[in-house]
Amino acid sequence: MANDTLTAGRAAWTQRLGRTLRHDPALAFGLALIGVLVAVSVAPGLFAGQSPFEIDSAAALQPPSAAHWFGTDDVGRDIYARVIHGARITLSICAGSLAVSALLGGMLGLVSGYFGGLIDQVLGRLIDVMLSFPPIILGIIITGILGPETVNLVLALSIVYMPVFFRIARAGAMSEASLPYVEAARSVGLTDGAILRRHVTRNVVPLLLTQYMILFPLILQIQAALGFLGLGVQPPTPDWGAILEQGKDYILFAPWMSVFPGLAVLITALALMLVGRSLQHRINRR
Repeated sequence: MANDTLTAGRAAWTQRLGRTLRHDPALAFGLALIGVLVAVSVAPGLFAGQSPFEIDSAAALQPPSAAHWFGTDDVGRDIYARVIHGARITLSICAGSLAVSALLGGMLGLVSGYFGGLIDQVLGRLIDVMLSFPPIILGIIITGILGPETVNLVLALSIVYMPVFFRIARAGAMSEASLPYVEAARSVGLTDGAILRRHVTRNVVPLLLTQYMILFPLILQIQAALGFLGLGVQPPTPDWGAILEQGKDYILFAPWMSVFPGLAVLITALALMLVGRSLQHRINRR
């Protein structure tokens, strides 16, 4: 009986998903692109046979061809292999940094919005100071002070959008705290900590997940911009921003060095934006 119920539940969920994708082609297209990007990130060797580190000086600055689909860079490395292998590094840094932002900002926002008082005032003023800096400027300041290393880049990206998650979680917690079910939970003896963990957090998490998808394209662009400025992942590690930085001196007579990693950033941002906007519209309707 339990197996039959589970099977029926899965079938119903599959049918709902199918209807959703049929009625929302933008969401379907975005999910398909994200699926390809995940596959490339997990197993780049299946999509690119050449090593992204292999140097062939005799093949330097060759245009796209059958041997090198995206051409080669100034030392003869295959751009296609570097873009494919760079997907794992670039997307891992962005996904991990944004997850840390959502976790820290969400936790602080929940506490601040639910309890209010002095805690809310202190955290609110700190967040206001961080929000006074544009995200890209804040990222440049942090990486410039700490130095161009991958760990410092992750730290900088984590701080950049933490205030946004704080604001979302704070607003959600304040809204939930004013609802009748919170008073009902208190009346049966639940503590504020238990209410926050069991009920309020559960209702705010969908907002944070949606914001995560919306901010992913933005943090991807900042990560690429920091790499372009030489403040991100350092060569010879393949990273889309670092590849763009290497190609800036050859943009006039070897544009493929910049075009293809730039397209990778653009396509990834487009896929994530389509999914994030679709999720946002659905939550707003609900």
